[in-house]
Amino acid sequence: MNTWDLKRLDFRPHHPEILSSTAEGRAIVLDLPAGERLQDHQVHEGAWITVVHGEVRIVTHTGQTIDAQPGILVQFAPQERHEVNALTDARLLLLLTPWPGAGHPGTMTLEQKTDVRTRAAQRTG
Repeated sequence: MNTWDLKRLDFRPHHPEILSSTAEGRAIVLDLPAGERLQDHQVHEGAWITVVHGEVRIVTHTGQTIDAQPGILVQFAPQERHEVNALTDARLLLLLTPWPGAGHPGTMTLEQKTDVRTRAAQRTG
């Protein structure tokens, strides 16, 4: 058994801390200072966000919005786009499962990664 006191970890903006990473999932603590945001993004895995302290506004690609305080848990399907805005200094616990999810670069062979890079270079060149 492993344990973490999420309320007592030092506040470290811009330094996400991976608490655990296995084939089943990954747990990450992320601190966002007031006024900062995680821009519109998606992840390959199913994602759960819970607010440990502070308040954030979460907006989905469809415009659904929630102002989340401690104790709120939000779930996203794989590839579901969303944005997180810190209304106050906030600490989030992110759970990603499975880790890494289908299509994540960590699941690709070296040949697949090379192919993706080649196609990306052709689009920008």
